[in-house]
Amino acid sequence: MQNREQILQMLSRILEDEFEIDAADITPEASLYQDLDLDSIDAVDLVIKLQQITGKKIQPEAFKAVRTVDDVVNAIQQLVND
Repeated sequence: MQNREQILQMLSRILEDEFEIDAADITPEASLYQDLDLDSIDAVDLVIKLQQITGKKIQPEAFKAVRTVDDVVNAIQQLVND
């Protein structure tokens, strides 16, 4: 899971399976909160799921600025490459 496409696919699966979001709504530009209707508890659940999959500890400050699907992909890519 190193490249952006693999990360986006994994994230899309999580959003579809765990949060019941329609696959058609999951685009890189989609806002997690406005377009995908996630709330703060969903965001915490997403971080926990991503930690389980990557095996890396995600620092809360790394996800403070995350607003879109692409922001999550960037954060995960940086995390797994560190």
